[in-house]
Amino acid sequence: MASLREIQSRINSTKKTSQITKAMQMVSAAKLNRAETNAKSFVPYMEKIQEVVTSIALGSKDVNHPMLVSRPVKRTGYLVITADRGLAGPYNSSILRAVYTKIRERHQSDDEYAIIAIGRMGRDFFLKRNMNVVLEINGLPDQPLFADIMEITSKTVGMFSDGTFDELYMYYNHFVSAMTQEVTEKKVLPLTDLGSTTKLMSYEYEPSAEAILEVLLPQYAESLIYGALLDGKASEHAARMTAMKSATDNAGELIDSLKLSFNRARQAMITQEITEIVGGVAALE
Repeated sequence: MASLREIQSRINSTKKTSQITKAMQMVSAAKLNRAETNAKSFVPYMEKIQEVVTSIALGSKDVNHPMLVSRPVKRTGYLVITADRGLAGPYNSSILRAVYTKIRERHQSDDEYAIIAIGRMGRDFFLKRNMNVVLEINGLPDQPLFADIMEITSKTVGMFSDGTFDELYMYYNHFVSAMTQEVTEKKVLPLTDLGSTTKLMSYEYEPSAEAILEVLLPQYAESLIYGALLDGKASEHAARMTAMKSATDNAGELIDSLKLSFNRARQAMITQEITEIVGGVAALE
């Protein structure tokens, strides 16, 4: 049995750990509220730009744009959104496992795919396995602005336009609730399913539908990436809050168990001392 000093030391260290995890839980909860608000606030913009783009693209017979046309796939792009650090339960591992499995199923060679990694955890995972990472971004703030990712979104769309890859899939954790996040795969480019859920509206164009789409289509693709990033950030904070709450609860259970062991050890020590005193008195008699 461990000594009283060792048990007390473990109790103290576990209490300190519990204080840290509790503080991290509260911080993540505060960040989650703001991140969830940001994600929901961006949805109306995404829906409106999709409505406009769809109405122009499908409502004009003569419109033809490379981002709307499927082409023979020689290389597939994967944009993967993870966190810069861990301590978020299965948030990172679930995404990385899904992407890694899908790449191994679809491709036989590293030349058949290209990875765009947002987040240090994803970048390190793919580089460690010598996978083809062509673009990366790390150190994004907890509440990112569009300006923070404008460069990588424009580069991503540019890679599709210049033929670096012929289609682009995006992987991220979709925020369902504070307790539930779903790994989501979304095809970003080419934009071939615009009319699947959007009601067509009638617009008058100036100067022309082609000129408007030339500007709006890259912006729409970039908004999809930014919207997924906001969604992913909300999921990250929710996952970290849940993980830290679980860690705090486990620390509390461990402390209770250690206190019970401490009390038993102290009781055994007192009993032994009493036995020795009684034995000594009996010997004197």
